[in-house]
Amino acid sequence: MRYSILLALLLSVSSLFGADKAANTNSIEQTNAELATVRAAATQAREEAALATIEAAKAKESSRKAIDELTQVKAQKEEELASMAAEEQLLKQNRSMHISVIGQGVAPMNTASPAQAYALAKRAAIADAYRAIAEKVKGVRVDGQDTVKNMMMQKSTIRTYVQAMVKNANIVETTFKEGLCEVEMEIVISHSDFAQ
Repeated sequence: MRYSILLALLLSVSSLFGADKAANTNSIEQTNAELATVRAAATQAREEAALATIEAAKAKESSRKAIDELTQVKAQKEEELASMAAEEQLLKQNRSMHISVIGQGVAPMNTASPAQAYALAKRAAIADAYRAIAEKVKGVRVDGQDTVKNMMMQKSTIRTYVQAMVKNANIVETTFKEGLCEVEMEIVISHSDFAQ
């Protein structure tokens, strides 16, 4: 009887170990599956991080190039402003600016005499010289208009305008040769003249 109780006890203990072994096997398989899923997710996260790093490097490079271009443009603008400020400063210090231009005029073909041809050509050259001085002092307004039809240029119009008061301009030299009159004109301008 002792042996039968001992045998029954051994059988029940061995059955318990068998059930634990099957449970452990299922648990190990489930853990291995979860571990594989975590490894796959980690690999995918690493790949995404690598792509994000590459994109960030590209974005950083493009922003660096943009910053460099902006820095160059800013330096050019500052140089232009410094140049303009130097010119303005020159005029503010009660100094004067000397402007010299050459105007040209052509004698018309149907004149009564060579003297009339000379006078008309000289008048045209003086008007051209005044225009050139006004352009240098006040600048030129340019209006342009293009007309396109059927993807072809039909008409292109450009108009320039100059509006300025030119005072105290002096004619330095006048030459007349073969119907062309050239007038060299100069003006000395101060800041108060320029501001008007």
